[in-house]
Parts: sequence; C-alpha cells; structure tokens
Amino acid sequence: MHQPLAAAYTPGTAPAADTAVFLHGLGGWTDNWAALIGQLRGAVHCLALDLPGYGRSAPPPGGLVTVEGQSAAVAAHLDRAGHRRIHLVGNSLGGLTAMHIAAHRPELVASLTLLAPVLPARPSPQALRAALLALPGAPRLYARLLAERSPDRQLDDLYRLIYADPARVRPEVRAAEARERLRRSELPYAGRMLPAGMRAVVRTSLHRGAASPWRQAGRITAPTLLVYGREDRLVPFRLAPRAYAAFRDARLLTLPDTGHVAMQERPAPVAAALRALIAETGRAPVPVPSA
Repeated sequence: MHQPLAAAYTPGTAPAADTAVFLHGLGGWTDNWAALIGQLRGAVHCLALDLPGYGRSAPPPGGLVTVEGQSAAVAAHLDRAGHRRIHLVGNSLGGLTAMHIAAHRPELVASLTLLAPVLPARPSPQALRAALLALPGAPRLYARLLAERSPDRQLDDLYRLIYADPARVRPEVRAAEARERLRRSELPYAGRMLPAGMRAVVRTSLHRGAASPWRQAGRITAPTLLVYGREDRLVPFRLAPRAYAAFRDARLLTLPDTGHVAMQERPAPVAAALRALIAETGRAPVPVPSA
C-alpha cells in the first residue's frame, strides 16, 4: 500500500478546469514548479507532488528508488484522489516517471509534457560525474563532500549544474531552497536519497527491449510536449530530435540560453506551450491505446 505523497495544490479559477500534475527531478521538490504554476494564472488546477523520499514525502520501502516504484506511488495517489485525464508534467527523473505512467496507465493521462527527460544516451561529462553517485559507497562519500561545503557553496554548485545562468535565481527562491536543504539534512535518510535516485537513472538506462525508455516512448498515445534547453549540462540538447521522432504525437519546444530546469528559468514560454497543448487536447478525442 503506497503512502499519500506530499503535495502543493493551486486551484484554477473554474471548478471544472482540467488538472495538471507536476513531478520534479532528482533531489527536487514541489517548489521547483512555483514559477511555472504562477504563469498558468489559474487556467488549470495545479497539483505538484513530492516523489517518494524527496521533499516531504516519506521514503520508499527499504529506501529503494525505482522509476517503476515512483510511478506506482504517483498513480496510487491520483487514484485515491479520484483524478482522471490529467495533464502530466515531469522534469528529468520526474520525466521518466511521467513517461512510465503514460505508457502503462494511458487512461489516466490526457497529455504529457517532458522537460529534459533523462532518456538513455551517451552522458555529458557533468552527467557522468553525477552518475558516480550510483556506485557502492557513494552515500558515505556524498555525505563527506557535503560536510566539507557550506550551504551557500552547495547551492552554488547545484545552480551551476542545472541553470544556464545561475544569476537568474531570485533571492527568495534561493532562500527557500536553503531552508529546504537544511530541513532535509536533519532527516535520517536524507543522504541516501540522491544516490538512490541516481541508481534508478542508471538502472533505467540499462533497460533493453520492450523495457527501454526509448521503446516505451513509442507506445505512448498521449499528445506529448518535449522541452529542451540548449545549454543543458545534464541532458544533451542533441537528444531533442531523436526524442521528437520517438513519440507518436510530439511537439518540440527548444529554448536558447536555458539549462536543465526550463520551468524555473523560462516559465513564460513553457507555460504558453503547455496551455496550447491543454487547449488542443481538450478538442481532441480520447486516444485509444494500441494492443
């Protein structure tokens, strides 16, 4: 039985409005979507979820993070709340989770938006260094490295990795992130979750045949919006054309001078593309999954 996930809910202006559900990336939390949700300006109900082990959600059983387990936890949360035909949005590892839900629960997903999903590919040097967290003993090494860096230094390192220009981070966003990191540092499982999430990414990248995320993309029937930043240091921009070709019904938004978290760096164009997708989906018939 999956525990309910921590959530941040922002209602739309109309009770009958569609619902968009947002899944953060590795190490993220619901606040990562605040700028994008603010841009949507009440057009839809917005539900941002903390994935198991991140933000304020309890860790998964045994501390094992898998894309399949995250997907099951999200789907169970949505089922309990009675959600149907949602607009599912995921960033990075949350994008893989969203893909898995769209492929295996097509009746639940009206549209799919993926921002820099970590589809298997030859990694960038920065992504390869991050993948070292998946090695045995990584949690202890990671904890030691964090202990050697001040909270400000930790945030500087993070922002240099995920933003094209860290100067764009607003002071209030940085302050909220600092408070959240301090709160998480006091949790008994905190140091294990980032390496566990990276192992989930690595395991998924090794899937072959029908289990491969690239094959999974071809089975997704929901209209899909792909968002790639041209300066992404973690997910190579060169993957954008391949991803566009892999999905059955895809739209592609590429953003210059943008890194790994387009919803935080460029919320206005992402919101415009998402609103257009939602409006288009509202006029389209419900997709029927193939056998």
